[in-house]
Amino acid sequence: MTPRLDRRLLIALAAAAGLMAPAAQAQAPSAPLIGKPAPAFEAVDADGKTRSLSEFRGKTVVLEWTNNGCPYVRKHYDAGNMQALQAAAARDGVVWLSIVSSAPGMQGYFTPAAAKAWKVKEKARAASVLLDPSGVVGRLYDARTTPHMYVIDRAGTLVYMGGIDDRPSADPASLKGAKNYVAAALADVKAGRPVAQAATRPYGCSVKYGSAGCATLCPGVGRGCPAPPRPPAADASSICSPPNRIVWTG
Repeated sequence: MTPRLDRRLLIALAAAAGLMAPAAQAQAPSAPLIGKPAPAFEAVDADGKTRSLSEFRGKTVVLEWTNNGCPYVRKHYDAGNMQALQAAAARDGVVWLSIVSSAPGMQGYFTPAAAKAWKVKEKARAASVLLDPSGVVGRLYDARTTPHMYVIDRAGTLVYMGGIDDRPSADPASLKGAKNYVAAALADVKAGRPVAQAATRPYGCSVKYGSAGCATLCPGVGRGCPAPPRPPAADASSICSPPNRIVWTG
């Protein structure tokens, strides 16, 4: 290759890279923000029906990321805490959507039949169980843990995101005296007040997104564990970790 051709090739490659960079940036989703419209999404529920966030506009919506194999999730379901919260929300006309973003072969993955059986077994009071095996909705909301909770008001604005409570433990005994952030946020929304504590630190097992090559997120359990990276939309890799590892964010 002559120097002149080599220079032309380099210029062409640089120009192509410059054209591709904005496109890649445009594809990358931005993290959800409190006080901004909640990201729109569609997902198929356990009954095979496509549900969208837009169909619930005019109602308060709770999004609950769940994984039936996660001990932090089990704490709330085995004690009936999550079901009681779901039932109280339903009485106030709140739409509760449980979302499963576990990929096939990963802990917590559900087929539609398994999701329906789980809902009956747990006597869950969620309006729907949404299946997100590709992780599209989970990544859209930057869901990192199970449970990871979001509250959307009647206008479609995200007003709360974070942990379910202030007791980051898998021990059911920790429920006693815990401050439930979701219940508090729903009470504020019902009263027409701004949510007093709009964002908190989520805790629990990492969401089991599919990945061709997982990287360990945290070497241990406890505070100080760094937040997992947010994968670009164009990147095939994603977040994962051993089944019951706690992930602290924030």
